[in-house]
Formats: sequence, structure tokens, C-alpha cells
Amino acid sequence: MRVVELFAGVGGFRLGFEDANLKLGHEYYKIVWSNQWEPATKTQHASITYRENWNLTEYNKENNYTNADNDDIHSNEDISMVDIADIPDHQMVVGGFPCQDYSVAKTLNKSAGIKGIKGVLWWEIYRIIEGKKPEYALLENVDRLLKSPTSQRGRDFAIMLSALDKLGYDVEWRIITASDYGMPQRRKRVFILAYRRDTPLSKMLRSKSPSNWIKSNGVFAKAFPVSIDALQTSLFEQKPPMQSIMDKRNYELHEVSDSFNLGKSKSTPFLSAGLMIEGEFFTQKVTPVYNQKIETLGDIMVESKSVEIEYLISPNDLLRDKGWIYQKGAKREPRKGTGGFTYLYSEGPVTFPDALDKPSRTIITGEGGSGASRFKHVVKFKLSNPQIKWLENHNQDEITRVRELIGLDNSEWLRRLTPVELERLNMMPDNHTLGHSASKRAFLMGNALVVGVVEKLAISLSEILNDSQ
Repeated sequence: MRVVELFAGVGGFRLGFEDANLKLGHEYYKIVWSNQWEPATKTQHASITYRENWNLTEYNKENNYTNADNDDIHSNEDISMVDIADIPDHQMVVGGFPCQDYSVAKTLNKSAGIKGIKGVLWWEIYRIIEGKKPEYALLENVDRLLKSPTSQRGRDFAIMLSALDKLGYDVEWRIITASDYGMPQRRKRVFILAYRRDTPLSKMLRSKSPSNWIKSNGVFAKAFPVSIDALQTSLFEQKPPMQSIMDKRNYELHEVSDSFNLGKSKSTPFLSAGLMIEGEFFTQKVTPVYNQKIETLGDIMVESKSVEIEYLISPNDLLRDKGWIYQKGAKREPRKGTGGFTYLYSEGPVTFPDALDKPSRTIITGEGGSGASRFKHVVKFKLSNPQIKWLENHNQDEITRVRELIGLDNSEWLRRLTPVELERLNMMPDNHTLGHSASKRAFLMGNALVVGVVEKLAISLSEILNDSQ
């Protein structure tokens, strides 16, 4: 299957497809064209990483590349400036399109959603699907997408569903938390799989009941098993299962934008799993089912002796005003707002240090750098000789106080995660991002996806397609 990868980052989708090919025993998926462009960034770190890992030449129109002559081109240019004719024909388009406007890093009432600067890049996906008509599209975004914006919960996702409907596609979606299926990071994302209506998958979808497709028969169900509680099942049996995106079949996309869920509900109609067929959708809340080994943060940590001194946290940085212990702890304190008024700010503590016997928290783009942060990972580890000598050069009273406060024995200390550990949390090869600063490598991992999720979906899709033939 020929695949085009959009908003490719450091190649998470490609790695997932390659891992799937290894499991399948042959090259079922082949990336024929990829695009990665970060606006307002002089050095294109993600694109450089992608090209170097697969030994690709950067696409340049001056090179007179043609689709006929090149089957693996990497484009580092604004996707809106790429001609449809320059993109090879393909059977599947994939991409984790920019999610900043929907991200949980922003408060929901500040989310610009699909009208935001990065949100509008959805329409570039739409343009390519419209122009190339691939059989399938596999897309990834933050789960907040299903609730955006606050004024019209679910509107942005409804627009996307409607746009795909207009192009002749049925859609299946699922919110997947990687750690629910044994992977080492609690990264939650919504995955969207669109089928062109003349494909075997679309025909299979229509032959099954919506609930059975979600629970048993669909691509997501086979890759990531779920259960549906009896109450839900009973409720869905008592009312029509399908809901219309719009009250009428012939509607314009701007009507969805203007009116979807306007003044009707403060909650989104789109639950954690669902599907859409010709403008009507069915959605259910599902519970992950997984009974195998779960990889933990402790499982992916590198040997202590290989950890460079720069990742260790000094006693002073832990104890100082606004330092690590303060950032990680509970707070109840007066603060001044932007208008000069004073308000009482409060928040509870976070786990500190991070638990090693559980999957890690989600990596964020601000993971890098030595500055104290509430959100960066900090782990307890056994000191090796160079690290012991480093610690001996610090204030011994401060060392003793830290150990008493946090519960460390004389052989233990605290450090940040290394770039290799961050790569492992996304199930990427060690040193996949080598060549950039540690801070930039952390940033790239905060923007990446968990490769294992793509691998499982790719295997499930190939198996269902083979069964349909």
C-alpha cells in the first residue's frame, strides 16, 4: 500500500508502518512521499531528523524530481504551497496534523480550534484528499478535538466529519491512551480512520451493526479491544443508534460551522469511539480491555552510569524558592492577575519523583532544559561513581534535607529524563533525534506520537483488508 505522510514530524507514522511490515513479514506499507514544515523556524529540526534517519534528499523543485522517477521524496516546504500534481498517487494518506489550537496545554476557553492559525492546516489535508482520492486516511490529534470549541462543543470534529462525508468517505474514530494497551506512556490521542465508500472496508462497515463494529469488527476494535457496559448497551437499544450531523442531508460546511451544537448542550456529542456513514454518526463510550504486561517508566530507563551530569538536579535547585520541590508541591497563595487584581491560586501536588512502576505521564514540548517545572519528569535513580563525586561537591546539609523530604537513601538522587529515555517512551529507536541539542530533542518528542499505536493499527488494517479479499 502506497502511503503519503503529512505533518510527518520525526517520522512516527513511518516507524509504525515499518514495525508493522516487520511483524507482517513483508513490505505491506511503503512511504512514497512525506512532508514536514515548521513555520517561523529557521532550522527545520524535525525535517532534518526525518531525512537523516532514512537517508533522504530534501525535495527541491529545482532538482526536477518527478513522481515517476522518485518513490521516496521528503518535502520540506509549506504544504499549502505544494501542488497536488507534485504528490505521488497513493492509497493512504496519514498525518498527525498540528494540534496546538486544541491542546490541553491551553485552557479550553482560549482554544481557537479549526479557525486557529494551525487548525486551518486541516484544510490542506482536505485539499490533498480531494485532489488525490486515496482509499484511506489515518489521522491523529489530541482528544480535545472532540470537544472544541467551548461555544459549540464538538463543532470542529463535526466539520471534519462533514468534510470527509462530502468527499465520499465513511469514518471510524477512537480515543486511545497508549498505556491502556501496555505501552510506556500515558499519551491520549484521537485517531481517525476514513474509508472511501467504494473500498472493501466501507462495504464491511455497512454490513455490520455500528455497535458491533466498534466493539468487535472494526479496525480499532481488533487492534485495541474494548468492552461496553450493559447500561450503555441497554440505552442504545432503546433509541435510534444513528445521529445526524445536520438536520438535512444537503448542507453546506459553513452551516455546520455556524450551527452545530449551538445553544444545545455544554457537552460534546462525540464519545470515545464512533463511526460516521453518509453524514450520520454513532458513538459510544468504551472501556479498554488489556490483560498483558504493561511497560513502565522504570522499564525504559538507561543505565545510571550512562547518565550525563547535566541531567542531575542540584540540591540547591531542588530547595530554592520556586525550585523543583516548590513546583511539584501543593500551593495555596495570593497571585496578581493581568489586570492588577489579587486572587487566591491553589493547586494540588503532583507525584514527585515520577513513579517508576507505572507508565509515564505524557511528554510535553517543554520537557527539555534544566529549569524547574511542574510538568517535566523527574526520576529517582542509583548514583554511579562520577555522579557521586558530583554530588559530594554540593552542600551536604542541603543533600541531607532533600533526602529527608523526598525519601532517598544514601545511594539515590534525582534527575531529569535523558533524550534516549524520551525516545523510548514514544517507542522510537535510541538516538533517533541525535544531532540536536538535548532541549530540542525533548521538544521533538513532545510533538511525537507513540509508534506502537500506529503499528497495531497498521497490522489490524492489513489483516482486515486481506480477510475481505
